[in-house]
Parts: sequence; structure tokens; C-alpha cells
Amino acid sequence: MGFATGTPAGDTTTTRAAAAHGPTAQAPPAARGVLGIDIGGTKVALRAEDGPPGGPVRTEEAVLRWPGARVAGAYADWTALAGTVADLRERWEGDFAAVGVAVPATVGPDGRVLAWPGRPGWRGFDLVPALRRLFPTAAPAWADDGDLAALAEAVHAGSGNVVYLGVGTGVGGGVVHEGAPLPGPGRGSCEAGHLIVDRRGPVCDCGRRGCLQAVASGPATLRRAELLRGAPVEYAELRTGLAGGAPWAVEAVEETCAALAAAVVSLGELFHPELTVLGGGFADGLPGFTARVEAHTAALARPGGPAPVIRPAVLGGLSSLHGALALARLQPASRSAPRSHPAEPHPAAHHRTDHSREPS
Repeated sequence: MGFATGTPAGDTTTTRAAAAHGPTAQAPPAARGVLGIDIGGTKVALRAEDGPPGGPVRTEEAVLRWPGARVAGAYADWTALAGTVADLRERWEGDFAAVGVAVPATVGPDGRVLAWPGRPGWRGFDLVPALRRLFPTAAPAWADDGDLAALAEAVHAGSGNVVYLGVGTGVGGGVVHEGAPLPGPGRGSCEAGHLIVDRRGPVCDCGRRGCLQAVASGPATLRRAELLRGAPVEYAELRTGLAGGAPWAVEAVEETCAALAAAVVSLGELFHPELTVLGGGFADGLPGFTARVEAHTAALARPGGPAPVIRPAVLGGLSSLHGALALARLQPASRSAPRSHPAEPHPAAHHRTDHSREPS
């Protein structure tokens, strides 16, 4: 899991000089609260929170749909995100003390995007400096979205040993072992979506054949449904068809659930989690999704083997977003010099929030 933090040194000379001119100079509002940003393949969810633990919490939210096609460049995407952040700042009436960002892309140690099949135009994008420019007075930190989702769900479940799989535009995942994400800070993320579940399966965006993501992601499920139906299928149509027992919808979703069950059983053999959590906006909106995965998992059981306990995500499609908020809370309120080092998760951050989110 690659946690990273950092804020550039600010130029305080101008501020002090302005303050010395007398009562006409107005200091900017003090930064307060935390901001969580969940970057996805089709949209970005943002949520700001401010308030004491257990007390009343002020919140502001925003959702950005990426402009253009998935191959659009990072510059256009980031310009749109900067505009959304500016609008949120205006409603917040000030800046944020700390920012946590859930990132689905593979990011190198220098902060540059190495790969992101969901938005291939981001390859080579210098993410960390862009975050620092967007939040010059905050303490921005980023981590893999699957790792943050796993951490958030583990905290909400009160369990230190959790496997998380999130089904959306891709398939994200994370493993929390004894309260800490695996494989651990600085050692990459848990790429559960790239477990190979079918050696002869469809080609994944990563170039390999038969990855879990290539079989069980939202787009993969919709493509299968279209082939079975012989007509285009939107998400709402799939949901309605599944609820009504339409054969094309049931078969398309059953194949997805069977692939997820193979991953659940395999991860269970390795980590013996207390709980396996299924989340993501796509899975969250389909009726009976978790029960279908449970049924396929039971069919794969072996005598004496671990029997995974499977539950839907408490936070639904918001797991990564709340993980980003948790990461922001770990950061100091502000810094006057740049810093970049791992941020350790806080296992005692039991903060429960219920909210809803449209599927990815």
C-alpha cells in the first residue's frame, strides 16, 4: 500500500507584509475540517467534514463526472476537478486543514502515474505535485482506493482482519491483517482485481487474460449482458432485469458473482479473514448480489477449509471515500514545509457515518 503525504513550503513573507499594513488587510479564513476525495474511472466524489468525534458534523459534498471519453487527457480531467474543488471551497467558506485522496491508478514512488486502464490518458501524469498545487495550504495525502476502502470497512466492522472487494468501473480490493493494510506502506497495493480467475477468459485492460476485473467489473458485466440480450444494456436496465428474473440479466450477473466467489475463496485460503466485504457502486445497486456470491462461494468449499463470512459493505459505494476521509484525519492540520513519508493507519478511528451514493 503506498501512502504518501506532503505539502509544499508556502511563501509567508507576502502575508506578513500585508498584515503589517494595518486594519485594512484581512487574513484569509482559517483552514478547518478534512476533505476526502475518491477518484474513480467515471466520476469523482468529494466530501468535506468538520466537527468533533461523536458530535454534530458539518458536511459539504460534490460529485464530478469526468468530461469526455475515458481516453481524455489528464489535463482536461484535472482542470475539471480543480473547478469542482473551487466550488466546494466557496461553499465551505475557507480551505481544508487536511486532504485525503483515494487513487485507483498505479502511482510510482516519484508520484507519477504509471498506469490507469480506466483513464489511460493519465499515464505519466505527475499526481503529487498537482495535488500540492491544488491544496497549497493543506496536508494532502493519497493512497490506493482499494486499500482505503478495506481500512474504512474494517474500522466500521470493528474487525482487524478483513478482505474487501469493490465492484465498480474496475474491481478494487484490499486486505487488512491485524488492523493494518497489506502488503504495507511503501510496498504497493493489494491488486485483487488482477487475480487471474480464468486463464482463457477475456483480455483485461492491463493486457493479461482472465483477470477478475476483466470478468467481474461493471463494464464487463454490462458487455456480457448485451451479448446475451442482443441489445444495448444500461445499468438501470440490468438492475430491473435482474430483479424481474430476466435470463440475460441473471446469467450475466451470475458469471460475475462466480468469478468473485473464486477470488473470495482464494484470498480466504491465504489470509483467513474474519470477514469478507463486498462493496463498490455497481455491486451495491444490484438486488441479491451478496447472496449470489455467497452461494457460489459455498459451492467451492472444501472439507476442512476456511468458510468465508461475506457481508455487503456497510458504506456501500462510499467505502473508498470514507477511507480517504480517515486518511485525511491522520494528517497534521497544516505544514510549513514539504514532507513525504508513509502514513500509518489509525485502528482506533471508529467513526460511523451512513450515506448513499450512486453506482460507479
